[in-house]
Amino acid sequence: MSRVGIINPGAMGISIAASARAAGHDVYWSSAGRSEATRQRAEEQNLLALASLNDLCASCDVIICVCPPHAAQSVAEAVIDAGFRGLYCDGNAIAPQKAQAIGARLATAGIDFVDGSIIGPPAWKAGATRFYLSGSSAEQIAELFNNTVTEAIVIGDEIGKASALKMAFAALTKGSTALLSAIYGTADQLGVRDDLEREWAMRDSDSVAQRRNQVRNVTEKAWRFAGEMQEIAATFESAGMPPGFFVAAHDVYERMAQFKDAENPPEIEVILGALTKQQ
Repeated sequence: MSRVGIINPGAMGISIAASARAAGHDVYWSSAGRSEATRQRAEEQNLLALASLNDLCASCDVIICVCPPHAAQSVAEAVIDAGFRGLYCDGNAIAPQKAQAIGARLATAGIDFVDGSIIGPPAWKAGATRFYLSGSSAEQIAELFNNTVTEAIVIGDEIGKASALKMAFAALTKGSTALLSAIYGTADQLGVRDDLEREWAMRDSDSVAQRRNQVRNVTEKAWRFAGEMQEIAATFESAGMPPGFFVAAHDVYERMAQFKDAENPPEIEVILGALTKQQ
C-alpha cells in the first residue's frame, strides 16, 4: 500500500484519487487555498486532508498532479521547493517537450518522474478512462490502479510519449470543436447561419442539434482547453507541423472562457455573441 498525494482533486483529479483509494492506497490532498467545492469532493471520497503542500510532500511516497496545463511547471517547482523525494507523475495535458523539461528539472532534485496523460471523462465508469504512462517507473504508477475503473496503460520508457499521445488525440477532439465554433461564428457574422444549418439538416436531420450541443457543451471547460491548444500548437511545431490552427483554436476557446462558472450550457446565440465580440 502506498501513500499517494493528489494535486489537485478537481473534477478529473478526484476521480483518479478515488481509483487509487479503491485499490487500497491512502490518498492525501492539501487543503490550503482550495475552494469549498474541492473540500466537499475530497470529503465525499474520504481523502486524507493535510494543511499544506509541504505536509503533503513529507507524508507521501507518490504524488500525482492533475492541474490545468499552464500550472504544470509551477506545481513541479513547488513540489521541489517542498522537499519531496519520491515518485512524481504529471498527468496534465502538456506538450511532450514540456514533460521532458519537467522530468529533467525534477531529476536534478532527486525526484523520480513519470509522464502521464488522461484520455476520457472523469473515471467513474469502467472502460471510459485511460491513464497513459511513460517513463522507467511507469509500472509503479500503473500498479496504483490495479482492478479499478481507471485503466492505467504503460506505453514505453520514454518521457514525453504519454503526453505526445494526449496532444495528438486532443488535437482532433477538442480542435475540431474549436473549428466548428469558429465556423458558427463566421456563418453568423455573414448572415448565413440559418442557411448553413438547413444544408446540414438536408444531409442528416440530427446534425444541427448535435453540432449545437457540441459547441454548447464545451463552454464549461473552454478556459482550460485554451491552454491545451497552446500545448498542442507547441507539439505540432516541434514535430515540424504547422501550429497555426491551434493558435487560432486557443483564441476561440479564450473567447468562450467567460462561461466557466455557468450553471447550464449557454444557448448557441449567447455563445455566438461571445465569439464574435470584438476582442
